[in-house]
Amino acid sequence: MSSTSSPFDCQAAPDPAGKPSALNPSGPDRDDGANPWKLALESSGDGVWDWNVVTGEQTHSSRWKEMLGYADDEIGTGYHEFVQRVHPDDLADVQDAARAYLEGRSPGYAVDLRMRCKDGSWKWVLARGMVVSRDAQGQPLRMIGTHTDITERKQTEAALHESHQRFRDLVDCTDGIVWEADAATFVFNYVSGNAERILGYPVTDWLEPGFWADHIDPQDRDQAIQYCVACTGRLEDHNFEYRFITQDGRTVWLRDIVKVVEENGRPRWLRGLMIDITASKQSVATLRENEERWKLALESTGDGVWDWHIPSGEEFFSKRLMEMYGFDESELLNRTEELDERTHPSDRSQMDLDRQAHFDGLTPTYINEHRVRCKDGSWKWVLTRGMVISRDAQGRPLRMTGTHTDITERKKSEALIWQQAHFDALTGLPNRNMLRDRLEQEIKKSKRDGLQLALLFIDLDHFKEVNDTLGHDSGDLLLVEAARRIQRCVRESDTVARMGGDEFTVILTELTDASSLERILQGLLSALKAEFQLGSEQVFVSASIGITMFPLDATDIEDLFKNADQALYVAKGGGRNRFSFFTPALQEAAQTRVRLTNDLRTGLVGQQFRVVYQPIVELATGAVHKAEALIRWLHPTRGTVSPATFIPIAEASGLIVDIGEWVFQQAANQVRQWRQSLAPQFQISVNKSPVQFHHSGRTNQAWFQQLQAMGLPGEAIVVEITEGLLLDSSASVVEQLMELHDAGIQVSLDDFGTGYSSLSYLQKFDIDFIKIDQSFVRHLIADSTDLALCKAIIMMAHELGIKVIAEGVETTLQRDLLAAAGCDYAQGYLFARPMPAPDFEAFMAAR
Repeated sequence: MSSTSSPFDCQAAPDPAGKPSALNPSGPDRDDGANPWKLALESSGDGVWDWNVVTGEQTHSSRWKEMLGYADDEIGTGYHEFVQRVHPDDLADVQDAARAYLEGRSPGYAVDLRMRCKDGSWKWVLARGMVVSRDAQGQPLRMIGTHTDITERKQTEAALHESHQRFRDLVDCTDGIVWEADAATFVFNYVSGNAERILGYPVTDWLEPGFWADHIDPQDRDQAIQYCVACTGRLEDHNFEYRFITQDGRTVWLRDIVKVVEENGRPRWLRGLMIDITASKQSVATLRENEERWKLALESTGDGVWDWHIPSGEEFFSKRLMEMYGFDESELLNRTEELDERTHPSDRSQMDLDRQAHFDGLTPTYINEHRVRCKDGSWKWVLTRGMVISRDAQGRPLRMTGTHTDITERKKSEALIWQQAHFDALTGLPNRNMLRDRLEQEIKKSKRDGLQLALLFIDLDHFKEVNDTLGHDSGDLLLVEAARRIQRCVRESDTVARMGGDEFTVILTELTDASSLERILQGLLSALKAEFQLGSEQVFVSASIGITMFPLDATDIEDLFKNADQALYVAKGGGRNRFSFFTPALQEAAQTRVRLTNDLRTGLVGQQFRVVYQPIVELATGAVHKAEALIRWLHPTRGTVSPATFIPIAEASGLIVDIGEWVFQQAANQVRQWRQSLAPQFQISVNKSPVQFHHSGRTNQAWFQQLQAMGLPGEAIVVEITEGLLLDSSASVVEQLMELHDAGIQVSLDDFGTGYSSLSYLQKFDIDFIKIDQSFVRHLIADSTDLALCKAIIMMAHELGIKVIAEGVETTLQRDLLAAAGCDYAQGYLFARPMPAPDFEAFMAAR
């Protein structure tokens, strides 16, 4: 073969030395000492090829065939088996690269190309090789090399080209240098920050004209510039390799992947990625000098390499492997025990099992993930892969080679994903998913041991008020501290979880008696009602707890959840700061709520609701020119259903929106009549639920618009709201309150004094009336604390220009004390019960 002929133009011819084989393509006289390194290369995942340059005979390893989807017997020997699978667009580059190398114009053979797989798809591979045999005249006889699947890398490069800006944000995290230069002058205008880390020069140096060319090795400078000129001239992307002088005087090999960016049909920019390929170049050079140094080729992948002589226990560790664990080359003895003893105790048994399975021929390769202790005492996760490359006559393993790949970051990511999926980010407690897993395990254990367990649902009382008044940061601090307090009240073997918001769940296991459970419950209540110091603020909340027992109440997880939730509902309804156990009566109550919800849907259509009116008396004169509209439900089978029973259900289901609208329309029609028949300034108060304010649809016409259409002024209606609504500072609620004020509709604050922080809102919103809750009036006597509170409320309200209405007045003593304190209005059974409109008119006529 002449030095100028194409190495890919040769024809296969019989080898006079004998028939080639897969591992000895030049015939039986060829030295077979290369077999171990080939198998080692194969264990790294690369396909191996062996080419007789003289005859054209070319053999491929099983891994090479497998990479393209073929079985071992589906591809014969011969160069045509390779070339007919090369992409037509890549064939010329492959031939040029091989010709340049064989003719001595290139220091090595390496080229990227696409190959057609058995299924018709194309796979990118990196072909690397070297001449391992020459004749007396120095002509190449035999060439060997590898094919590495780089499809994923090529896809990554394509993705980077599609999103240049995103690429810029990420490049500093890579081992390559991203750059952009003017296509005409080759002056850089951008170089990624890791250029200084890789090559030593500050980024500002790269932006100087001529900097890049001046620091290319003189032997490669002209060719590198010619490559760039060729890219711009042909408007084609390209990649090439050259040597570069670093700031500290070292010579490194760079691969430059260059893309031409056009502007108005002309080349405007060159954008590229420089990759330091010095390690791989050195590996190829080492292979050229000594085939036994195949380990360095594996090192170029970034993995650490090991070679184990099993009978003696001697093991070679590559430089990269020792660096991976923080050691110098002389610090680790070449003994298997060195790394085995550094393997995490929890991982050793599985590592031994996986290794033995490969020894026994049960697995084609040895693969295991484990932790290794580094020199500094830290633990590093590694993926080790290897294979036995020689056995004795009895089949016992003699020699094994493989690699260590650092997978620490991958393991951290997996651990983080698992943590996020199973634990609450704020408190660190198990979340709903982990709770379910724990509860499932504890139920199995309780069944096995014949013991009980308790499931607790804990809800913080007034947490929303803290969140709304002090902000979410303070709310988060409260939740974290609440989690700590709950954990301190139970044993380490118990589970505390956060379900979301201010809801916590506790699994108490191995319960033997009720007294111990009650002590825990009392401890939880005491711990959570104690003062919370949130920065400079002191906050007091409490907790409501619902409890269900396994197996007394239920044996299924979903049923236990439902039971605990129903028990919690009862605890909250009972006044909060208490606990409640699930009972069959609770189950019946839950079913009743469901049935009442269904009945509510037909209540309006079936005309089952009535509006009654309770007079509001002016204490100074005894006059009545106000009334509160109250709803009653006459259920066809249950009789009269208390508002305390059905209003919460209506709010929870959203039905309160339609019910509240109906009540308003009834009251508006009634006040229009009474302004004509009773008093021109008559007012009716109508309760408006927070749910109505939050109703996103707001499909009904605004109340002030309906009043205007009826010819009524806004002052004909007073809207009664609860304090909880004022704690919601959402734009929608504020807007609606402003609309009421602008329309002349007055606002009354119901149940004043029972909430969290009412006083701070009286100045923020325009409130016309506050109603003293009946809990302050019920036990009103002279010189009592309740009377002092009532006087304080009245005085404060008057100072702010707000009138006061006392609720629940039932005795003349209460009326007289309130009148003496300056209270403006009162309502209660002392004056009259709520009554239908005709009865109210009769009541007014009799006065």
